[in-house]
Amino acid sequence: MANTTTKVTFWGVRGSTPTPDRGTWRYGGNTACVEVVTGDGTRFILDCGTGMRLLGNRWEEEAGHRAIEAHILVTHYHWDHIQGIPFFHPFFQQQNRFHFYSFESKYLGPNSLRKVLEAQLASPYFPVDLSMLTAGREFREVGGGEQFEINGTRVTTRWLNHPQGCLGYRLDTPGGSVVYATDNEPGVPEFDENLRQLAAGADVLICDAQCSPEQLATTRKGWGHSSWLECVKLARQVKASNLFLFHHDPDSNDKTVDGFLFAARQEFAGTWAAMEGMNIQLNEKGVDVTMRESRVGPRRRLRFAATVAGIGEDGKAFEEKAVVRDITLYGAYLSLSNRPALQSELNLVIEANAADNHPSLLSLRGTVVYSEAAPEKYKTGIGVLFVEDEERGRTRD
Repeated sequence: MANTTTKVTFWGVRGSTPTPDRGTWRYGGNTACVEVVTGDGTRFILDCGTGMRLLGNRWEEEAGHRAIEAHILVTHYHWDHIQGIPFFHPFFQQQNRFHFYSFESKYLGPNSLRKVLEAQLASPYFPVDLSMLTAGREFREVGGGEQFEINGTRVTTRWLNHPQGCLGYRLDTPGGSVVYATDNEPGVPEFDENLRQLAAGADVLICDAQCSPEQLATTRKGWGHSSWLECVKLARQVKASNLFLFHHDPDSNDKTVDGFLFAARQEFAGTWAAMEGMNIQLNEKGVDVTMRESRVGPRRRLRFAATVAGIGEDGKAFEEKAVVRDITLYGAYLSLSNRPALQSELNLVIEANAADNHPSLLSLRGTVVYSEAAPEKYKTGIGVLFVEDEERGRTRD
């Protein structure tokens, strides 16, 4: 039987500018880039932010000397959506071939995307000129309201509300539907209806949630972005299955995004916050989300007794005794009888011995990044990344 599973991977989830900050490392600091691969191996890239560099490295590692072909859907020409282009290594290999799609900008005229590519590699902005990009390149200009097919995947476009123009894309693949609707500000009826049409019944809805609802109503009004609350309203209206908050603000640290996610999940249970390394699989069985590539650092194989409290996949609170099997400064791996929901919060109270051999309790907060079958029978192995706040690192007698 043909493979109908579609895979989606987030390589860059940040908006406006890259943020290599300590406070943003959990969700990631690279700008917008999303990979979609259908069951027959057709590759799509949604936007070309700095996350594209990591994607290119992975593709080269996997392909070896084999040719790479992909379809690149660019939403618009702001820096955070194109600045990864000069650092995508597969562009520099002549056996590869890429098909680019975007719109004609009134500021750039015909062949807008080709002009953007040339300008990025023009002197004095970059030391390597366009002649070094030896991969085959084809450009197609599309507008809002178009529909076309690529190897069995139907691509639909709609105009979104963003300064200088922006396209939203819908990919109806054999495995399910993926809607990519970043850089959009709600409130204009024409564009709001465009987005509802694009997102209707989506299995995966990737939605601009850069602002808080308060910012959107005041200081960020007119900036061309949305909030977690507007994304939730949209997901409910169009009956989407899963909502992924995307295009995190450069000034939103991990704790802020945690807050947006928590608030959104109270209104729409199938909400996720897009994170670098997050993987989605879509097929006839539904949507499966994993985050196995999260950066937790080298493990240290230790065993600590702990008390763990959190929220299970069934939405119910639990508390149990557990064993912490591995731990780093960034996270831990532990075995539980319960199965907590991904991206839910866990409270760990680890029993440790102080230097004077008096027992003490170390209280830590973490967020669940993956789960798997544990070596122990009827147990689930849980990966946790620690959340820094004023409580972290305190001990109690």
